[in-house]
Amino acid sequence: MIRVACILGMFVFVSCDSRETKVQRFLLKGNLALEQSDTDRALYYYQQALALDACFADALNNIGTLHYRAGDKVKAMDSYTKALECRPDFLNALLNRANTAIDLKEYFTAAADLDRAIRQKPDTAVVYFARGIVHTRLREYPQAIEAFEKAIALDSTNVEYHVNHATVKYYQKDFEGARAELTAASRVDANEPNIYNMQALIAADEGRISDAVTLIEVALQISPKDAYFLNNRGYIRLLQNRLDEAEADINESLFIDPYNGWAYRNKGILYLNKKDYSSAERVLRQAMEIDPSIDRLYFYLGSACREAGKKAEACAFFRESEKRGDGVLTADQLRTCR
Repeated sequence: MIRVACILGMFVFVSCDSRETKVQRFLLKGNLALEQSDTDRALYYYQQALALDACFADALNNIGTLHYRAGDKVKAMDSYTKALECRPDFLNALLNRANTAIDLKEYFTAAADLDRAIRQKPDTAVVYFARGIVHTRLREYPQAIEAFEKAIALDSTNVEYHVNHATVKYYQKDFEGARAELTAASRVDANEPNIYNMQALIAADEGRISDAVTLIEVALQISPKDAYFLNNRGYIRLLQNRLDEAEADINESLFIDPYNGWAYRNKGILYLNKKDYSSAERVLRQAMEIDPSIDRLYFYLGSACREAGKKAEACAFFRESEKRGDGVLTADQLRTCR
């Protein structure tokens, strides 16, 4: 009996090991196909792994990544959620779902996942970085600064952490603080184009338009087809009243990335300058639908509505602009709402 039991136990062990080996083999084949950008083959191998183990979290997580790269964020969320149901402490799936939730503007879902990740692994820099992104989108700038500083303390060699830290300081109008952080970023990687892009925006806000032009051109030399850099050059050209060139840049930016709310904001400014107030209102509302946290967006919406004779809506937008601390309302605009 002992001998039979022993053989049976060995048989079960070998059988389970064989299934696990097959599952892992399919995972590795899928990962290799993914590295080679063969998404169909990658999906096939991950599905083969799931046919053997329907709760194989690694395959579910990677299928989520396939959906994410294909632009289907909702399906990606579903796959990451299934992975977490199978393995609740799966850090990669938590981070992936949080990042996808950020893209879907489900910021409180993202925050909950990131809090779980922090409790699980409090010394992971990327978790604090993602938390900083969430706070930034919610305009919770002091909390964003704190989160980015924690990320930098854990990994000071990541230039992206420094640039995002500087960006929030820019949103707070702390231009000196932003410059200091961009200097730290340049020590990490002087060829990072986002450094010059942010320096250009600071120069533009300070009225140093010539410096802004030089800096944004440096960013575009490094990354010529970056939608954000093209849009920001368009914004700087708006400040120079070079409307045709500005429009070309903004349109090219939107062609590359049609979901950039900042480009719609700048197109709204362009229409304001052209006195096409109905078009300005239309594209500014598009910007608001994409990202209501965009700087000075409510001020420009109020301006468009005021010029179109929509006093009540204009005043509502102006009040929101003041509440957000834009600080750009003119005395004439304020008188409109008395």
